[in-house]
Amino acid sequence: MSDNPSLAAIAYEARFPIDELIIRAARALAAEGLRVGGAVQENLERPRDDGSCCATMTVIDLQSGGRFKISQDLGVDSRGCRLDPQGLVEIEGTLFAAIDRGVDIFILNKFGRAEAEGGGLRSVLAYAIEAGVPVLTAVRPPYDEAWREFQSGLASELAPDFDGVIRWCRSVTSAPVSS
Repeated sequence: MSDNPSLAAIAYEARFPIDELIIRAARALAAEGLRVGGAVQENLERPRDDGSCCATMTVIDLQSGGRFKISQDLGVDSRGCRLDPQGLVEIEGTLFAAIDRGVDIFILNKFGRAEAEGGGLRSVLAYAIEAGVPVLTAVRPPYDEAWREFQSGLASELAPDFDGVIRWCRSVTSAPVSS
């Protein structure tokens, strides 16, 4: 366990395909033999009865590939947050267990609204940090200020660049450096 855990967030803007970047990095690291723990979000567009689309949000456990639904359908006229806190509770135990079993790096696709407000998977991030596991996440405005408060100056900020993200991950793990 490290007293100074390695922690980084990819700084990105809205509409940037951060989930795709994170899953690509996680797969690349796993292919190099690292034990990658954590979760990434996947949004599946589905048509509604009124012809509009509303994505079903799921979180994919990076170790098992299991999917956990984290959205709730609030109806056609809804404009509020569709995040289902119960869905997050379901994956939370899986993520704690992965950290306890031992991972080389823990990846959570984003520090978003729920985490900024003190909920979501914030406790899992804190647990991984306290366990000394290198942690990679992503953050965008308007949640970046809450992220800075949460990480208290411990985190590196990364550009949303695949090669740069992989370099950082290799630098904080035992991943072999490949050319």
